[in-house]
Amino acid sequence: MTPKFIVSTLSTAVALSLSANAFAKDVTKEEKNFEQITVIGSASAINDIPGSATFIGEQELEKFEYTDISRVLSAVPGVYVQEEDGYGLRPNIGMRGTGTGRNDKISVMEDGVLVAPAPYSAPSAYYFPTMGRMESIEVLKGAASVKYGPRTTGGVLNLVSRSLPTEGSKGLLNAELGSDGFYKGHAYFGKKKNNAAGLVEVFTYGADGFKDLPVGSDNTGFEKNDFLLKFGFDFGDNEAHSLEMKLKYSDERSDETYMGLTDADYQANPYRRYAASQKDEMNTQHNAYQINYAYRFGKGYELLATAYLNDFHRNWYKASKVGVSDLEKYSEFEANPTSEGIEGVAVKANNRDYQAKGLQTEFHIPAGDHYITVGARYHEDEMDRFQWQDKYTLNQDLSMTLTEKGVPGSDSNRVDSAEATTLFIQDEWTIDALVISAGLRYEDITIKRVEWAKSDPSRANGLTKNISNDTEILVPSLGATYTVSDNLTLLAGIQKGYAPAAPGNADQEEEESVNIELGGRYDYAGIQGEVIYFNSDYTNMHGNCTAAVGCNDNNIGDQYNYGEVSVSGFELSAGKVFATNAASFPVRLTYTYTDSQFENDFESELWGSVEKGDAMPYVPENQLALSVGATFSSFVFDTQMRYVSDAHADLTDSGRNAIDSRVVWDLAAKYLIDDKQKVYLTVDNLFDKTYVANRANGGIQPGKPRTLQLGYSYSF
Repeated sequence: MTPKFIVSTLSTAVALSLSANAFAKDVTKEEKNFEQITVIGSASAINDIPGSATFIGEQELEKFEYTDISRVLSAVPGVYVQEEDGYGLRPNIGMRGTGTGRNDKISVMEDGVLVAPAPYSAPSAYYFPTMGRMESIEVLKGAASVKYGPRTTGGVLNLVSRSLPTEGSKGLLNAELGSDGFYKGHAYFGKKKNNAAGLVEVFTYGADGFKDLPVGSDNTGFEKNDFLLKFGFDFGDNEAHSLEMKLKYSDERSDETYMGLTDADYQANPYRRYAASQKDEMNTQHNAYQINYAYRFGKGYELLATAYLNDFHRNWYKASKVGVSDLEKYSEFEANPTSEGIEGVAVKANNRDYQAKGLQTEFHIPAGDHYITVGARYHEDEMDRFQWQDKYTLNQDLSMTLTEKGVPGSDSNRVDSAEATTLFIQDEWTIDALVISAGLRYEDITIKRVEWAKSDPSRANGLTKNISNDTEILVPSLGATYTVSDNLTLLAGIQKGYAPAAPGNADQEEEESVNIELGGRYDYAGIQGEVIYFNSDYTNMHGNCTAAVGCNDNNIGDQYNYGEVSVSGFELSAGKVFATNAASFPVRLTYTYTDSQFENDFESELWGSVEKGDAMPYVPENQLALSVGATFSSFVFDTQMRYVSDAHADLTDSGRNAIDSRVVWDLAAKYLIDDKQKVYLTVDNLFDKTYVANRANGGIQPGKPRTLQLGYSYSF
């Protein structure tokens, strides 16, 4: 720990803070369990938020027993998901036209703490929390999201982990088996006694995969394990002080690849994989440590603090040449394998270590008609890239033989790092039916890149590159809600959208925009929902160069400036429960319309030749989700339909509208044995729709075919 980190940490602890911390205030003014670290808190808290907000609680998450965050978010208006592996291990999520690559344009948090391995210095990193163990999911967009940063244009995704019990004990045993060797085991137990509480949770799942290799074990699946431990303690007069510790460990081994298919091979067999990808394997390990403190005093005052440390290691060993010409070569060879084979197949060890640590505190001040929040955060993160490349020969029998072992560090040998100090103030002013929320966020960011020669793995011969960029930015926001009646609330907001320049941005130019929204929430004749218009006017938009979007290997980690971009649209949601004496029938509809346009011509490393008026890749114009359920005394049925219109894969002639529109149905059925036990059947992609999920690197990655899962759950 550097002296600067220690000093800043101590000063920040006294200073008060940012972020959605323990006891995050919700507008219901209700006191929540200390460790439940949220940005919204509950469905009832949404109505007074001056922006689009979605709360997905535990009961809703249990409908389909999803382990894939992509399927959970597909019904949230204003959110776009680009599938990749079919299981949601590495989702690509965007909001309101930000783009979807590796979640690099939104703030992803777990329990109010930034969860990306290096959110400032490497926003496109490949870690995402295990969705299946989450208790609730929160999505916040618009003026209210500016508090959370560092990226304020799209919005916030907060995943809330299992809460400590507030009384007695609680637990769960859940087991599931399914298609393609899928399995899931989930168990937790928590207990509160006197003023102390503890919780332990285990979540493990995996599959053999739905793609087919022509050689070897034919395993194209994954194994992932997740362990969570929490301990909480209340003390002091009237238990005014609360302390909680959270420890988390996860690991993953997945036989996944970036290597897609040519159009002809996709049409012949969409779930085929080329033999040249047989060595591809991702291995990860994630450790997270978090300590939360809360002190409540006076009439509604709250002082909150969180210290956190995230360590993440990954090595994705995968074929590095997977452009269209490479795929065609592999396809032709498999059709007619020759004795000389294909020599020099490069398989790269994309070996990286990440660390993020910091302290964030927050002070809530009730002052008559005002509710003031003052906050600060000090954060450090880094990415250490130490990569190499091995060479193989693809043999006539389609096996692969190692011919040249690479030297660690000989492909990439650099460290990107960041230090950021954030200050925040927000005032929520209530004037009868009008609530005005004004916020101001200050960021002081230093981002660095240091690099050593690829022939210097010991890093003993000095730096070949040392660049640094300092940025100070003010991000204001203004929002308001007006309660017209018990049935109608109007909302409006304006905010500055901002994202810091990454170390690989040659011009060190920040992403900036002005974002507005107008709309309302309604509850009429039992129909609840909202309609919101949004507009984001970018003066500069970033594009991050990753292998996931087919970027040239030599430029991985770079960031490009696209200039002016305009994104506008509207979000609609409506839901109603129809009930009879014998059953209830919940129905919910969400719809998103998005118009995105580049406002200037330029040559793009990522998308090809961009002309003014072109729509952004992977941002569909229309998205619609319809869910219908039926609940009887012992039987529960739910179905969800998702429609996504076509979209650009890139802006070459062949890439326009290359992602076809699709309709995908999911189904879930449960039998409630008693109040504690149930058996269930879920079917993803009920009608076995074959569709193109993405065309990263020029090849086609298919969506997951129909899969069935059968499970049993016992809760107490």
